[in-house]
Amino acid sequence: MPKPLKIVFAGTPEFAATALAALLDSRHEVVAVYTQPDRPAGRGRRLRPSPVKALALAHHLPVVQPESLREPAEQQALAAWGADVMVVAAYGLILPPEVLATPRLGCINIHASLLPRWRGAAPIQRAILAGDRETGVTIMQMDAGLDTGPMLARRACPIHDTDTAGSLHDRLATLGAEALLAVLEQLDEGGLVPEPQDEAQATYAAKIDKAEARLDWSRPAVELHRVVRAFNPWPVAFTTACPGGDAAPLRLRVWAARPETGALGSPETPGAPPGTVLEAGPTGIRVACGIGALVLTELQPPGSKPMSAAAFHNGHPWLAPGLRLGEA
Repeated sequence: MPKPLKIVFAGTPEFAATALAALLDSRHEVVAVYTQPDRPAGRGRRLRPSPVKALALAHHLPVVQPESLREPAEQQALAAWGADVMVVAAYGLILPPEVLATPRLGCINIHASLLPRWRGAAPIQRAILAGDRETGVTIMQMDAGLDTGPMLARRACPIHDTDTAGSLHDRLATLGAEALLAVLEQLDEGGLVPEPQDEAQATYAAKIDKAEARLDWSRPAVELHRVVRAFNPWPVAFTTACPGGDAAPLRLRVWAARPETGALGSPETPGAPPGTVLEAGPTGIRVACGIGALVLTELQPPGSKPMSAAAFHNGHPWLAPGLRLGEA
């Protein structure tokens, strides 16, 4: 068996913390952990450590939180750890060429897609939005490009119709950790043959804009269902509703829904304008879409927790058939 590797780990969110936890349970040695500086979070806007930092501190590991790795002093400090390899997972900082060349075996990255599809910041959400039936993880040897390096391993994972970004994230995080450990066992032996990415197949997973979570009722129900799933748990799909009278429009967050599909002009396509509430009852709030209808099953009004359609219907009788959503 080859010697354990000395690893510098770089990551920030829960996805990365899953990989770090796997490394801590492995035979390899994590000598230092790099993560983003603490950021304000919550209503009090207090500084909150990243999930990776919290895990590292719980295991008494050195934690480094530079604003950038471009300064020569930071690069020298990283080199001083004497790592064999740097493992990167959703770190959030660009690694300059000097850093990429520092570890003996280079830097490897865990990416939550089957590269070259969905390079970039939001591969999980973009895969759901696009209606992909499959995604996965890729362990990649990092180069100077954005997720463009040669691939060391790929593992596929189905996307179910019930998957949210949250549920898919958790499965991919576990899959990525497993693939990482398998790659590390072969990395120092030279048994891995890096596979170049096919640039012709590359797609880009742009960072999520909160405005994308607004439900456009003119779109087909199947597409809006993907929006609801892709933006759960963040930033959460939403629409607006006017209770009537002098009341201000309300912003309703939609946590869960199901589509009723139908081709344009078919009996399944409501004759009412898109955004019209067709039915409101204990099993859901049925809303007309450009094609088909979307049944909202879990909603959250301002100042409240998410609730079932039945609870929402009981407390908000004004949301009744004929009301138009999304107009305000």
